[in-house]
Amino acid sequence: MQEYSLPSLLPQLLLPWYEHDRRALPWREDRDAYHIWVSEIMLQQTRVEAVKGYYARFLAELPTVQALASCDDEKLHKLWEGLGYYSRVRNLKKAAQVIVSQYGGAFPQTYQELLALPGIGEYTAGAIGSIAFNLPTPAVDGNVLRVCARLTEDRSPIDLPETKKKVHAALAAIYPENAGDFTQALMELGATLCGPNWKPRCESCPCASLCLAYQRGTAETLPVKSPKKAKRQEERTVFIFSCDGCYALRKRPSRGLLAGLWEFPNVSGKLEVPQALEAAEDMGVGPRNLLRQVERKHIFTHIQWNLRGYYLEVAERPDCFQWFTGEEIRAQAALPTAFRQFWEEIDHV
Repeated sequence: MQEYSLPSLLPQLLLPWYEHDRRALPWREDRDAYHIWVSEIMLQQTRVEAVKGYYARFLAELPTVQALASCDDEKLHKLWEGLGYYSRVRNLKKAAQVIVSQYGGAFPQTYQELLALPGIGEYTAGAIGSIAFNLPTPAVDGNVLRVCARLTEDRSPIDLPETKKKVHAALAAIYPENAGDFTQALMELGATLCGPNWKPRCESCPCASLCLAYQRGTAETLPVKSPKKAKRQEERTVFIFSCDGCYALRKRPSRGLLAGLWEFPNVSGKLEVPQALEAAEDMGVGPRNLLRQVERKHIFTHIQWNLRGYYLEVAERPDCFQWFTGEEIRAQAALPTAFRQFWEEIDHV
């Protein structure tokens, strides 16, 4: 691997800026490892503004690792409803159970012990280690990779493991004593001044004097990413069955995509009305009245679902489904976004 390094003056420039200009975020109010862990898991693939409300509700209901470890799965999924990537919250509970059983409820304080917990990779272990315990453990995410690519004018694709590895090593070599603030300062710079999908605000950047991309006018061309693979397209027909004020739901399989979550009944393929009514008849619901038909989609990491939804008033409530009132769905049943989008339109039917 070609030698790669970052400017040793980076912490000296970045830390004063972070102290003065950082955003006030709820998970920065303390250095509690549990709080940092929950926030970092929530922030994966999710915008900061969207996470704030979830973070507050989650900690209000589950204020300790012990509370999370013993939480009922239905309640846990409901607290996470709408955040997506539900394997994250399942791994949160698994890791909490390990922390309770193996560490007496106290967070492990070494990088390797953190890394061994379910659902915690190098980034999250680095974030918890540095922010909670002031360990010199870099947390290299997309924001940090973007900043480093511009600082060094590096055109290595940032989605390659070897790029992350070299950035991690280069950061570890310059980590200051104030490790937690340096980790957060790098994240903050990448989320604000040096962000994605807009022109970087180089004139306001505390690191402009060190940044090769700024000096050479190439900041907007970086970072480089590998060409995206086309997402696999899948078509499905979703049924929103209503009967006497109740709605049909069923549990998804315990393994695989959206494992163990509630869903509206659905089948492969986009069915036309006659075929949809026939499929509903085969499910034993006795379709009476087609109320509405809608077209929606949902994008996962590697798959796109193209969805056709039928809102049907039905005559029977077969035992192959569980039937919930609207209030029960709102209060108890965690619907992943792919299906929740149909529920959110129920008032328009």
